[in-house]
Amino acid sequence: MTRIVGIGMGRDSSARAIAVADAHPQVYAAIGVHPNSADEWRDDDIAWLTEFAAHPKVVAIGECGMDFYRDRATPDQQERAFRAQVDVARATRLPLVIHTRDADAATLGILGERAHGLEVILHCFSMVDHLEEVIDRGWYASFAGPLTFKPNDALRAAAARMPADRILVETDSPYLAPVPRRGKPNQPAYVADTLAVLADVRGLDIADCDALTTANAARVFAW
Repeated sequence: MTRIVGIGMGRDSSARAIAVADAHPQVYAAIGVHPNSADEWRDDDIAWLTEFAAHPKVVAIGECGMDFYRDRATPDQQERAFRAQVDVARATRLPLVIHTRDADAATLGILGERAHGLEVILHCFSMVDHLEEVIDRGWYASFAGPLTFKPNDALRAAAARMPADRILVETDSPYLAPVPRRGKPNQPAYVADTLAVLADVRGLDIADCDALTTANAARVFAW
């Protein structure tokens, strides 16, 4: 694990992600509008997304998607922003980083309709009830701190079943710190704790799991 992707959640944070990536050779950026900020989406946002996407350190569009857990944006606003960002990913030939929370059916519906042929990364993977569809579509599952939480046996079982070339590991900093660091602000270094659990459920040495997920990230992000 030698590289980091900083995530944009709107225009300003996407610009900051690019600035950090410019300042550090091991850091890259994903740019997008988070569903919780979709009430701010305007059709002309496509212009800045497309402009930012041309930056050589930008490796993905997102995180974008659907979130019905919080009501900061209506479902219609979220859908409008999500559909547009899928189209930007297609136009720029960049992968999509997907946020979905309590909105699996809506997220899958839009991806099924518009994301054919695109690389799709399901950030902080939680779609255990739709694992077969995820596998069939060849999407990536990126596992974060919840993989280490004691109640999440179904999530660990899903991690064990995902194809080896479609698994990633992440921190989702500064949230969802893994065991044994729960309750603390998360940071990229803590990805090692999640990696250790991922290696265990897949019956791999940590070093081998590290090499596998690193190779998968290099392939999907094309760095």
